[in-house]
Amino acid sequence: MAEALLHHVTQPMRAGFDHPAARRRSSDSLLLSLSVDGHRGLGECAPRPYVTGETSHSVRAALELVDLGLLFARLRAADPAELLGDLHAAGFEQTFGITGGNNLVCLLETAVLDLLGRRLAAPAGALLPGRGGRGPDSDPAALPVSQVLDTGTDPQEFLDTRGPFHFVKIKASEDPARDVRTVAAVRDRLGESVPVMVDANMSWTPEAAAGLVGRLRDAGADLFEEPLPRRSWADLRALRRATGATIMLDESLGGPDDARTAVRDGACDAFNVRVSKCGGLLRSAQVVALAREHGVAFQIGVQVAEVGPLINAGRALAFAHPDALTVEAGQSDRFFDRMVVTPRPAVDRTANTISPVDTPGFGLELDASAGPYAVLAFTEGKKLWHPPTPDPTADPRTKVLA
Repeated sequence: MAEALLHHVTQPMRAGFDHPAARRRSSDSLLLSLSVDGHRGLGECAPRPYVTGETSHSVRAALELVDLGLLFARLRAADPAELLGDLHAAGFEQTFGITGGNNLVCLLETAVLDLLGRRLAAPAGALLPGRGGRGPDSDPAALPVSQVLDTGTDPQEFLDTRGPFHFVKIKASEDPARDVRTVAAVRDRLGESVPVMVDANMSWTPEAAAGLVGRLRDAGADLFEEPLPRRSWADLRALRRATGATIMLDESLGGPDDARTAVRDGACDAFNVRVSKCGGLLRSAQVVALAREHGVAFQIGVQVAEVGPLINAGRALAFAHPDALTVEAGQSDRFFDRMVVTPRPAVDRTANTISPVDTPGFGLELDASAGPYAVLAFTEGKKLWHPPTPDPTADPRTKVLA
């Protein structure tokens, strides 16, 4: 027996998160549970239209066109270790004959990898290619994580409550003078040892960017993330040459092809590798490999308000590559009173560190509170998706927003 269950999780956030490209007050993730002959995998994507052009509704529509019968047959027929080898060698799309946008691929690939991890009794980190011969036992015991100051949070409150600090990202506002004061306040409090990055989320113009970079560098900024409109390769190169700024790409980096173009055009110094926007763990690992090949730095990022498998997928990538500039572990503990998965992915807030996931796959199960977010089901032998059967264990207090 094989089946799939799709959840669209629009869970209200305890605290909002604002930056130049978006204001977020609830999660917006798709969770896909795949079950094949008693083995299950749980995947997630977090579409952001300003990043990849995809929305949860467009990904859902694309998923309904996927022939899950073929995917089930491949999962059932293949030896799990051999299938994992095929995924490493050829990628998800070629292995399963499925094409689509980055978030559709991420949703399906993470579910498949989780299922394979459970079948092989292997944690997510062991499912990744390119570990350079390291095994999971060589992972560090903990990794430090970034703290992100969004435009809706008071800088002094941030400095007073969010430490200890290992790396600080400051979201740019519409007021450059405010941003200069914020960077100066952070630098004054933290000294010179903590890297400080300003993330403009594509909001600066090429004409204004050089001046903004100069003012913010004088105030203490070290790096600048996505300062110009997405994929402005020539303007990014010109900004680097004119100012000497260290530039990280985020929205411009949708996978290996963008990484190659950015390197070829001299458009950046670092990549922000987010699993969902890059098209899954395997493509993300390719981006890290390209960074290493070309001497480009990288960080392991998150989409705001990830709700489950994406969190642990990003952590697996981070522990596979512990030399990243920094790791964005997310703020699910601050955003949500209750998670739709269990156990809750933890951050040690006394040290602002994370630990590796050492259980099979991503190590997560759906919580009862996920029930009301179920939107579609697919059962082997049927040609169409259909409404899910109500879950009698679902938490009736949970409200679906979309």
